[in-house]
Amino acid sequence: MTLPATTPTLLFAGADWDFETLQHTQSAIEDIALNDLKLDVYPNQIEIISSEQMLDAYSSHGMPLMYDHWSFGKHFARDQTLYQKGYTGLAYEIVINSNPCIAYLMEENTMTMQALVMAHASYGHNHFFKNNYLFRQWTDAEGILPYLDFAKKYIAKCEDEYGFEEVEKILDSAHALMDQGVFRYNRPPRLSDADRLAKLAARAKHEHETFNDLWRTLPNVDEPDDEAEVRQAEVKDIKLPEENLLYFIEKASPALRPWQRELVRIVRNIAQYFYPQKQTKVMNEGCATFVHHYIMNKLYERGQIGEGAIMEFLHSHSSVVFQPDFDDPRYSGINPYALGFAMMEDIKRICEAPKEEDREWFPDIAGNADWRMVLKDAWENYRDESFILQYLSPNIMRRMRMFALNDDAKATHMDVTAIHDDRGFACVRETLAAMYDLGKHEPNIQVRAADLEGDRTLKLRLESYAGRKLDPKTKEAVVTHARRLWGHEVTLDEPGA
Repeated sequence: MTLPATTPTLLFAGADWDFETLQHTQSAIEDIALNDLKLDVYPNQIEIISSEQMLDAYSSHGMPLMYDHWSFGKHFARDQTLYQKGYTGLAYEIVINSNPCIAYLMEENTMTMQALVMAHASYGHNHFFKNNYLFRQWTDAEGILPYLDFAKKYIAKCEDEYGFEEVEKILDSAHALMDQGVFRYNRPPRLSDADRLAKLAARAKHEHETFNDLWRTLPNVDEPDDEAEVRQAEVKDIKLPEENLLYFIEKASPALRPWQRELVRIVRNIAQYFYPQKQTKVMNEGCATFVHHYIMNKLYERGQIGEGAIMEFLHSHSSVVFQPDFDDPRYSGINPYALGFAMMEDIKRICEAPKEEDREWFPDIAGNADWRMVLKDAWENYRDESFILQYLSPNIMRRMRMFALNDDAKATHMDVTAIHDDRGFACVRETLAAMYDLGKHEPNIQVRAADLEGDRTLKLRLESYAGRKLDPKTKEAVVTHARRLWGHEVTLDEPGA
């Protein structure tokens, strides 16, 4: 019997894939992403890589064109050993926050997995990168790949000219202080598209000219008078205390030579690029997981993938959002995929079929038929801490069996401070949201003073949270690395010291 002409045909019928099948499947995914979910994405660039290349990408923060450093090789050796012995698996994809958005798919994936990761990375992560306010303010999707290309070549040339060990010393110290190399609170001025593109072009031209001028003047590596004047003027504009330690050292260090300042600037810029990702793990992965779940199910509803494919997908998806219990040997905290996906599915439920409890807790969105708009607004305007504080519902807290504990190391027992009642739900939500505040996990070391005309002492201070102090070994390491970059005495004070 001949099937009606309107009956959809399967995009693929087995595990094998070729590039034509990938293209057809990607087009079907794109149709759902853009015309159903109404996502707003950068152009996509999809590349197929081997497991060895995936391991290499792991080791360098998932970035292409990354410069060489021993720490990346260390990570590669560790991950390769664990993977080859079967202790860990590999991610099915890596996605780059760039324009175009680059997604790496492993060649070992089945066709179902290729479809899943295209939906997850090329549309879920892509939309989040392009629209979330932190990424819009702090990352340069158009300029990151050219900048990495510049950084890789620049560092390689420095190694040729000054020696591997000299370059490694600067990179080691800059990497050690990477968490103190970001602007946490200051916000850059908003630019029009024309101004932004003009600034990017000027920056690229300056870097190119600086790069060429540097090598033409070797072995004279002294800072030209005009550049020194500009930098010193920038130092005078810095208002103390300064939260970005690497920025202050880059601009004001009396000891760094021009090429060393450029190395510090490279590490600082890359640290700033990754800073939004550290604040949006739950939201970013939750967004991508929600998008791939919706798209794969929609493909099945349309008859474009078969039962075998949907079962394979559901098996993989269930593994991704699995949350081990606290007494499970696999437990290592709350799975960001599980929490993010559960909350976003719950927002959709609250919009479509709210209960009385939902109307009380979420009066602004309960019964809102446009759940797509609600989700996109959340993806655009929140980070993990604020998202949980705004949208974690009693329904999710019950499902995930959350409660709050007060664990005082000096006490002989723990107190249960919140259970499943209205007061307890509010406490659990606030407690969980606070766990995603980076200020509670990363030390805030600020520049308090610098004697630029006397003995050149750099004075740092730990802005302590809840009376916490640095581990003595950590404090010693911070001073050691800061002293190497500063070139003179460095002190680090702590509250109560």
